[in-house]
Amino acid sequence: MTETVYLRRPPDWEEHEKPALPGSPAMPWHAPWERVCYALVAVLVGLTGGLGNALFTANLPTIQGQMGLTPSEAAWLSGAYVTFNVTANMLVYKFRQQYGMRLFAEIGLGLYALLCVLHLLLGSPQSLLWLRGASGLAAAACTSLGTLYMLQALPRTYVLKLLVLGVGVSQLATPLAWMLSPSLLNHGQWHNLYMLEAGLALLSFAAVVLLKLPAGVHIQVFGKRDFLSMALLIPGVGLLVAVLVQGTTRWWFNAPELAWLLCGAIVLLFAGLYLEHHRPNPLLYTRWFTQSATIRFVIGAIVLRFLTTEQSYGVVGLMRTLGMTPDQMQPLFVVIFFGTLLGIVLSSATFGLDNAAKQLLAALVLLAAGAFLDFHRTSLDRPADFYLSQFLLAVGSGIFMGPLMLLGVVQGLKNGPSHMLTAILTISMTQALGGLIGSSLLGTYQTYREQSYSVDLVQQINPANPLVAQRLQLQQQALAPTITDPALRSAQGTAQLAATVRREANVLAYNDVFHVVALVAFVYLAWCLLEIGQARRTAARAARHARSLQDSASEVGTDAANATPDDDGDDTDDVPAPAAAPASAARPPPATADAR
Repeated sequence: MTETVYLRRPPDWEEHEKPALPGSPAMPWHAPWERVCYALVAVLVGLTGGLGNALFTANLPTIQGQMGLTPSEAAWLSGAYVTFNVTANMLVYKFRQQYGMRLFAEIGLGLYALLCVLHLLLGSPQSLLWLRGASGLAAAACTSLGTLYMLQALPRTYVLKLLVLGVGVSQLATPLAWMLSPSLLNHGQWHNLYMLEAGLALLSFAAVVLLKLPAGVHIQVFGKRDFLSMALLIPGVGLLVAVLVQGTTRWWFNAPELAWLLCGAIVLLFAGLYLEHHRPNPLLYTRWFTQSATIRFVIGAIVLRFLTTEQSYGVVGLMRTLGMTPDQMQPLFVVIFFGTLLGIVLSSATFGLDNAAKQLLAALVLLAAGAFLDFHRTSLDRPADFYLSQFLLAVGSGIFMGPLMLLGVVQGLKNGPSHMLTAILTISMTQALGGLIGSSLLGTYQTYREQSYSVDLVQQINPANPLVAQRLQLQQQALAPTITDPALRSAQGTAQLAATVRREANVLAYNDVFHVVALVAFVYLAWCLLEIGQARRTAARAARHARSLQDSASEVGTDAANATPDDDGDDTDDVPAPAAAPASAARPPPATADAR
């Protein structure tokens, strides 16, 4: 155990003001108007961290078309964001312990705002790539910063409830981006999106400079080997992310370069984890991941994040396939916004260590119910048909994040404060990579099923069939006022019928996606209920065993109290007890080295 080296002398805080951990701000008394300002800054910073990427994702087809990007090039932009977002916490946590969160926030937000303005001036794919990477770094910093600001909004007794609110603010960014996008794009091109992103970054930068967090404890935490581990792990994660984002675009088995990227990712990650495994003070405590409780936590976190992709990939993808534009999907995301907000409020109001497992179970039930309601969708469905299912899914998404983070931190702190960074990185990676893996797996499955359905439907289209011939004739008649050439009109009618076949095949494939998500949800729910039942049975057996031991001890005590008289005939109860034991007899024997 290395000795803690303080870089600054800690102030003379009162007991209730002391920060919980090095790098966290103190919690002094604030005036009511100051607490309101801290809450407003927390909301601003939290939305800034999530809104940039949410605006990019919601308007990706528009940005891709206006900037002339191929689907593969657009995928690199998403990969840059995820790479920096996942790995940023390795730097954020230790940086804030040694230099403070305020300095990191000012550097991160300042760089983010600068790149936003630079992209508005250049407007090139290269500047956009740098901006997406900076957005991922800023999002990781803003999530931590927004949570720390929210913790200052109320006294320390409400710290757990404020933790849920601080983490949940960034969850509102995605539905808010879909609500804002139509009005932004109706009055210009992609520039309006980045003007809003740059404006939010500048506002957040000004807010954290003007209203600073209280000072905390600064200690020496960075070591030379930390940077070597980062130099191995960050590129390794980046290569893995590149494989995931490019797999469905270039297709897994048609692009040999994906295999080389995957090999590079395995080598770098293995080398980085090997180095961490043998370090005395590592960034990642690899032995923590061998514990059964940690394995169950990681599986649960990935599954919960996977289930939320039913909304971001399944429903949005289906609506886009049916030709729905952002302004047509805007009412749906209004419903999602209020559902997420309700879930965050409910989670915060009932939050606690005793209720964390119950909240996760409730979130899982809501996610499963939302996926179940999306069975048997057709090409006639519109955003209004998804209100109920997506509201339930949004409530579940708003509920699970706070309890998940609490359980992860508690699981890490069982091994000491040194495991805090490992727990935070685990939560971050399971959420970022879980969403990316979910989109990749569902996208692959949807493409495979769409091809299968297309083949089946095309085989059923025979021009000699009277129904097919009638459909082609009706389409040609509809095209007659605009196309006079009979041959061209016939070809156009056939092409329209083929497009209809592809649309119906996609709808059937998305139904299969909803089936898979619901199946995963119900299987994991059944597993959780089985684990809860086994835990209760184990606790009941332990309680019965404890009661039996207590009853045995009481019976022994009763027998001793009712003992027969001594051999000399005198009753032991008649013998007076000694007034006091000698001091030498009362003193315990000296402790040995083993006892110490």
